[in-house]
Amino acid sequence: MRKQIAAANWKMNLTIDKAEALLNEILQADASLAENRQAIFAVPFPYLIKASELLNGKNNYSISAQNCSNKKSGAYTGEVSVEMLKSINISYCIVGHSERREYYGETNQILKEKVDLCLEQGITPIFCCGEALEIREKSGQNGFVRGQLEDSLFHLSADQLRSIIIAYEPIWAIGTGKTASTEQAQQMHEFIRSVLAEKWGADVAQDITILYGGSVKASNAKELFSCPDVDGGLVGGASLIAPEFVEIIKALKH
Repeated sequence: MRKQIAAANWKMNLTIDKAEALLNEILQADASLAENRQAIFAVPFPYLIKASELLNGKNNYSISAQNCSNKKSGAYTGEVSVEMLKSINISYCIVGHSERREYYGETNQILKEKVDLCLEQGITPIFCCGEALEIREKSGQNGFVRGQLEDSLFHLSADQLRSIIIAYEPIWAIGTGKTASTEQAQQMHEFIRSVLAEKWGADVAQDITILYGGSVKASNAKELFSCPDVDGGLVGGASLIAPEFVEIIKALKH
């Protein structure tokens, strides 16, 4: 069975004291994680080392960076390289979150470079894709998401692709008052897997974990995760509330 993952994206939230308290509260709940289930915490850069220390020895609990530079090193003030992340034993990195694409102008080419650097260092990219409201309203979501996948991932080998997690974000359903149905989530996840199958074959496509990133909450997680092609969630606001995120972890498929 594909790895089932609850990934928390804390974004630019919490002081170090509040971050430590949140992580400890989640860990103390001791949500059982079978071998195919995993919890990943994408914390702000200043908290990566401390969060890693808190998770030390916890099976199937991992820390992720929220972003990385598309440059190896050099005169890029304020940037954080993949090599730096590797040097502090970070195993995952979110690449291409919708906020990075929208607010910071990250293109498919830039994200391709980030994916390559992560793979070179043995860091698993959590590659985000998804369409905005105006694209969904014109029924252009499939072509748009296909383009994101083609431009940033299609140069990879099958073995490299197996080292990637994909997260689908229906941007149109985040903070707009519109809600993506479970059926819509499954349809897009199934479509993404079909695109992967066209390029790398069905066996490879079936190995890839695809997360859903559309306002996952404790109240809808079990229904979403029951979809055959939804392998967990990339969770924003609900990951900042310990009881909520614990219930989301418990909702993962066994």
